[in-house]
Amino acid sequence: MHRSRLAVALAMALIALCPTLPRAESMTPASSIVWQRSDNMTTLVSSLDVWLDAQTDWPRRDAAPRVRLVSLWEATARQGGTASFQRGRLRGLYDPDRSEILLTRPWNPRTAEDVAVLLHELTHHRQAPHHWYCPAAQELPAYRLQEKWLSEQGPSLDVNWVAVVLDAGCTPRDIHPE
Repeated sequence: MHRSRLAVALAMALIALCPTLPRAESMTPASSIVWQRSDNMTTLVSSLDVWLDAQTDWPRRDAAPRVRLVSLWEATARQGGTASFQRGRLRGLYDPDRSEILLTRPWNPRTAEDVAVLLHELTHHRQAPHHWYCPAAQELPAYRLQEKWLSEQGPSLDVNWVAVVLDAGCTPRDIHPE
């Protein structure tokens, strides 16, 4: 059994044995508290990794990715062939060759929407060692995890789901009838 799932099972057993403990439905999710109290990027990444451990079967990598805040120009230049049809301002990207997450400025570690971008890119870091038919196939599960985490914090994710699903299908876009 995965460590985080074992921890959840043990916590549930403890709650069952100790009826005076507060019930989960009356408590704020732990990830909500921890990420908001993170005082540096390492702690923030660690708190998001704990949440991802409980939500996905993709294991943590041996080494955490490097995380950098960059200009929109630098992120766009690095995006290259992994560009998505998803519209809107580029807020972050993961470079699997460098094991690096780029977050575009302005980025605020106290804003759930910005932290959700980091969580999305951490998902790609976990996905990187696995085979994908095309890079865009990774987007749908990453957006779903981002949506789930963000919904636990209160805000909702504003994403063009049609574009994400089309990208994830890995089909060529310039098909023209002859």
